[in-house]
Amino acid sequence: MEFQIWWLLSMPVFFGLGWIAARVDIRQLVSESRSLPRGYFRGLNFLLNDQPDKAIDAFIEIVKLDPETAELHFALGNLFRRRGETERAIRVHQNLLARPDLPREQQAQAQYELGQDYLKAGLLDRAEETFKSLIDTQYGAQARRAVLEIYQREKEWRRAIEAASALQESGAGSRQTEIAQFYCELAQDELVHTHPDAALALLEQALATDRASVRAAILSGDAYLAKGDVEAALLAWRRVEQQSVPHVALVAQRLMDGYRQVGRPQEGLNLLKSYLAHAPSIDLLEVAFKAVQELDGEAAATQLISDELRRTPTLLGLDKLLEARLNSVPPEMRSELTLVKNLVHSYTQKLARYQCGHCGFKARQFYWQCPGCSQWETYPPRRSEELNVMN
Repeated sequence: MEFQIWWLLSMPVFFGLGWIAARVDIRQLVSESRSLPRGYFRGLNFLLNDQPDKAIDAFIEIVKLDPETAELHFALGNLFRRRGETERAIRVHQNLLARPDLPREQQAQAQYELGQDYLKAGLLDRAEETFKSLIDTQYGAQARRAVLEIYQREKEWRRAIEAASALQESGAGSRQTEIAQFYCELAQDELVHTHPDAALALLEQALATDRASVRAAILSGDAYLAKGDVEAALLAWRRVEQQSVPHVALVAQRLMDGYRQVGRPQEGLNLLKSYLAHAPSIDLLEVAFKAVQELDGEAAATQLISDELRRTPTLLGLDKLLEARLNSVPPEMRSELTLVKNLVHSYTQKLARYQCGHCGFKARQFYWQCPGCSQWETYPPRRSEELNVMN
């Protein structure tokens, strides 16, 4: 009973303390609002009336009078950049940097934001220079990442390797996958210019950096093939099986063509069938189907498609089965089956796409670097419908 009375007596005290605290907070808020420059409210009014040019002029006048409003300008500059108004964003951050009495930390922040403005505007040379000047500041890691992004945009792959290595050494996480991809980009250029030996040297460095680099293994096979060494090419392409079984679909056609060249097509077909058993794929199935047609006949090819469709039922597989059936049906049934085939095929074209696992960007062809988000190795080697069936 005494406990309850004590609580009842203390409640007015707590209420009074809360009332006093609220009064203090209100007075402080009113005092702070009165201390704000009139230009602040004028700038806000311009923004609300959709007059950004006059607003930015008003805010710039504020910062000339009171450096404490710098945070407002950072927010405003970022707003302009997000809206794509990079010239206004640049103007805001340049005016901040022009203040000789701006604290060092805010100077570095303004410089970093200015670099982001240049990057968004496509002024890559200015952006690179700005970010490089921030390497030894608190924005060092962000600046290194931005410089790496610039080199990738410019396709300066050797400089990208240096930048990624420096970023990795700074403790910002592993960049082995990216570095190996940069070596592959250089090797790809050498292959385009018919320099297979130079390409192989670069691919050795890629594999030394990342032993699991599927692209490096595939390109190594391409380089050996360019030199005329088909057996070495086959060995390189078969390495993909050890790195990532689902990725064998990407080298299926290369393998089959290679085994034909060395006079062992049946060995190649048996290899593809073993891959199908462990990693079913519509792309792999298509290569195997054509090989079975060539080596074992139409009936065997149709049976292969039928068996795979039962095991992994997809519309893409049905499309292939209808294609196989067209070659064996009587002429009077061919027109109706062709109609069905065309209807299914038109629909499956929307499903026969690769999809980035990072941003969801869909593409008809396989990419090592996503065109949407620029991330590396985010495309699974299977079509989107196959992934949905597996999930």
